[in-house]
Amino acid sequence: MAIIRPFRAMRPIPEVVTKVASVPYDVVNTEEARTLAKNNPLSLLNCTRAEIHFPDSIDHYANEIYQKAKEVLEEIKRNAPLIIDDAPNLYLYRLIMNGRAQTGIAATFSVDDYDNDVIKKHEKTRKEKEDDRTNHIVTTEAQTGPVFLTYKGVTAIDLAVEKVTTKEKPLYNFTAADGIQHTVWTLPARFNELFVDEMAQVKNFYIADGHHRAASASRARKVKMDNNPGHTGLEEYNFFIAVLFPAEQLHILPYYRVVTDLSGNTKEEFLNAISVKFSVEKTILKEPREANSFCMYLDGDWYLLKALDAVLASNSLSSSVGDHLDVSILQKFLLEPVLGVDDPRTNKRIDFVGGIRGTEELEKLVNNGKFAVAFSLFPVTVNDLMNISDANEVMPPKSTWFEPKLRDGLLIHQI
Repeated sequence: MAIIRPFRAMRPIPEVVTKVASVPYDVVNTEEARTLAKNNPLSLLNCTRAEIHFPDSIDHYANEIYQKAKEVLEEIKRNAPLIIDDAPNLYLYRLIMNGRAQTGIAATFSVDDYDNDVIKKHEKTRKEKEDDRTNHIVTTEAQTGPVFLTYKGVTAIDLAVEKVTTKEKPLYNFTAADGIQHTVWTLPARFNELFVDEMAQVKNFYIADGHHRAASASRARKVKMDNNPGHTGLEEYNFFIAVLFPAEQLHILPYYRVVTDLSGNTKEEFLNAISVKFSVEKTILKEPREANSFCMYLDGDWYLLKALDAVLASNSLSSSVGDHLDVSILQKFLLEPVLGVDDPRTNKRIDFVGGIRGTEELEKLVNNGKFAVAFSLFPVTVNDLMNISDANEVMPPKSTWFEPKLRDGLLIHQI
């Protein structure tokens, strides 16, 4: 049984929504955040990446950063202004990218459901990133951006969403600089019971994107609970903000791999070595069209690699769901044995490129000599993600890139 709950969103007035709404804090580095927020004191990046107000030499995890984030949020709240809805609401959030729409339910979700694995995970989190967002949430007493959840859709919910989005006037409707259209509606209160009751019948929700946000909400709840002798379990800190999308509406982009060198091999030696496990032929393709195949960019040429039948047969004996993913096949039979990339989480010779950047980025990185070889992969499916989560396994690092991204600052949850 999964819980969703209406909440009183803190949000910008419509006239300034495009100034306040920002890209997620974790898709930009400090310099990019500083550039995006330049001359715009209302941008939420001033809060979510508060280190942009300090010299580069400052420790990005220093207490002063979080105190500044709290101060900036209060300034934005006052100057934008940000308003707080009078009553708890559910909201609908639609994203449109390249003509493809996905519409989710914005609500608060139970930290207990996250802790008890009703809300399923597929990624490991890093402690320093958890520390960062936990400190940010506890200090600002707000969750400034949503977790991205998915579930197997419910027909009654789909019909209600269609009715609301075609008949009701949205709170916000704008197209961001990256071409993504963002539209938000307040769900009429008469639908709340339907949504809450129907979702209570859903066995599991799945984190698509935002594992660190969710983990940090859990840790922030513990801090708040330990400091509250009158804790009841109903306080706002027991819930975190997320947007829940039907799985069938989602589109996952691949995560590409680039490696700095050929591990001492000449080009010919490298091609011969990978031919033991893969068929290799030059191609005009830059992205594979099916699973178990890969496109490789090397020395100005693209190659199509297909895992040999014997490789797939031996790999099929594994009971691990994750071992059957293309990212695992590439790692197990090429990156590690031929290129010496043992642990992609820690090896400094490999890097990752989100699929949104396109194969042109791979060509550029290899052509400029920074990397020797690049690989494009067939994307993981939402079913793959759910199967991994249901098996209580962890996706290989950098397996999924979800696009489009939700914006921070449209709906803020105060705890």
